Amino acid sequence: MAMNAYQTTNHYLERAFELLALPERVRTALITPSREIRVELIIELDDGSLGHYIGYRVQHDDSRGPFKGGLRYHPDVDLDEVRSLASLMTWKTAVVDVPFGGAKGGIQVDPKQLSRRELERLTRRFVEQISPVIGPNTDIPAPDMNTNPQVMGWFFDEYSRRCGFSPAVVTGKPLELHGSLGRDAATGRGCLFAVREVLGAAGKKLEGTTFAIQGFGNVGSWLARLLHAAGARVVAVSDLRGGVFKGDGLDIPSLAAHARTTGSVADFVYAEPLSNKDLLQIECDVLVPAALGHVLHEGNARDIRAKYVLEAANGPTTAEADQIFNDRGIVCIPDIWANSGGVTVSYFEWTQNTQKLKWSEELVNEMLEKHIVQAHRAVAACMEEYKCSLRTAAFVVGVRRVKEATELRGIG
Repeated sequence: MAMNAYQTTNHYLERAFELLALPERVRTALITPSREIRVELIIELDDGSLGHYIGYRVQHDDSRGPFKGGLRYHPDVDLDEVRSLASLMTWKTAVVDVPFGGAKGGIQVDPKQLSRRELERLTRRFVEQISPVIGPNTDIPAPDMNTNPQVMGWFFDEYSRRCGFSPAVVTGKPLELHGSLGRDAATGRGCLFAVREVLGAAGKKLEGTTFAIQGFGNVGSWLARLLHAAGARVVAVSDLRGGVFKGDGLDIPSLAAHARTTGSVADFVYAEPLSNKDLLQIECDVLVPAALGHVLHEGNARDIRAKYVLEAANGPTTAEADQIFNDRGIVCIPDIWANSGGVTVSYFEWTQNTQKLKWSEELVNEMLEKHIVQAHRAVAACMEEYKCSLRTAAFVVGVRRVKEATELRGIG
């Protein structure tokens, strides 16, 4: 039976634990979440009826700094998924070397079924329920799937009403509410830097390299635009309503304008239609899953024709698919490094808020590139030391840094 998201994360962790020869007591300390919270959220809907939703916040590890991680609104949110994502955040912040731990949150809701006012009520009720265990130096949420700067603005306001003016309690806020320049593009830009470094290590360049991107939300659309500007060829893109293909490269600016107007990349007249399934199996240099988790699995991994998989989404590859890719020589650029641009610039936003400063977008992008490049050096050195895959090396780097902090602070 296929592993769920949490089992998959722990499977990758066990590989790192084995290479580092960690004793059982240390493994237990590193793998066990610090706190798991489930809250019942009852709000009045616009028609006067009551809506009942379940919210989660899992705080995995804070040995290197405050808990840090996104907040997603999705019908499939459950405790296993949030546990997995909270754990991934612990290793992600360590790999990119920002002084945070790992956490994640979510509400089991389809936000498309709620009005703007209902979403605001739900967000504020969630803050009310978890406010005793979050804060600028305790746990700092951020946007994730189906949440955005506006949701973060409500979050910041509700927390500030209870605890005093606290812009650093949450990141990914609107610029007008002390957000950071460059935050919107950060995850996509970080992916660009990551794939550039991996290609460069193999003597290749972005220019002319072909990409297929599943998902055209914030991350996928920004990555497509940045790749296009860098001279890469984005040959296929898809979203929930379908996809498009053009062998010599899509006109990404025109496609982005079409998506803004229609709400989807589907039916773009200057390209051929393509299904999500076909996009994953298209012949290209780099396949980019930038949507949901576990879209690459044992059932389709042998049909993937890309040379590289760039994990812009969280947990898009199952353990079984990862092994198949390793056996086939397909290089997976793992999520805990590849999509760490978001949390890195969240760190910059938090830093600006706590120091009451405002950075230029040029400084934000320059510092982001520095963190991604330094992380690649650490991961590449680990690959050489342990003769392991890029994913395993990234987990080893993250685990080693968290282990050192945990032991220096004291276990128990």
